[in-house]
Amino acid sequence: MNRLLTSAALTLVVAIAFGAVALGAGADPAMGMWQLNLSKSTFTAGTPLKSQTRNYSESDQTITLVMKVVAADGTQSTVQTTYQLDGKDYPVSGTADYDSLTAKQIDANSARFVLKKGGKMVGTTNRKVSKDGKTLTAKTKMTTANGQTSESTMVFDKQ
Repeated sequence: MNRLLTSAALTLVVAIAFGAVALGAGADPAMGMWQLNLSKSTFTAGTPLKSQTRNYSESDQTITLVMKVVAADGTQSTVQTTYQLDGKDYPVSGTADYDSLTAKQIDANSARFVLKKGGKMVGTTNRKVSKDGKTLTAKTKMTTANGQTSESTMVFDKQ
């Protein structure tokens, strides 16, 4: 009887452990609030930002991103999208530079985004979360709505 109870308890512990690992395996490490670290960021073409916060949230396979942006001239905007990492187009609101994006998972910590305006590619963003989960780096190259080239490496700190 003791052997049966011990075996049942061990089976339950293993099942819970594997279930927890399976649930966590799909979680995007970008989830949460991120603050732009201007001292670590570079803007090699285009106008630098004054600030940006990103808030990523996840429900099932769907990710919602809300970016609060303050431009160099002090203009504030909120860019928002809800997407999946499946390579399909998803609408973006709050920016004149692009109106949709596609996203694909590269590896456990990285994703690639294609930014589109009117169905045509205008830029890309490669996003990577550090292994310790404390830093998010977004490298973006694009042509803005007014035809200017914009290139940046933005580094964000987890809040």
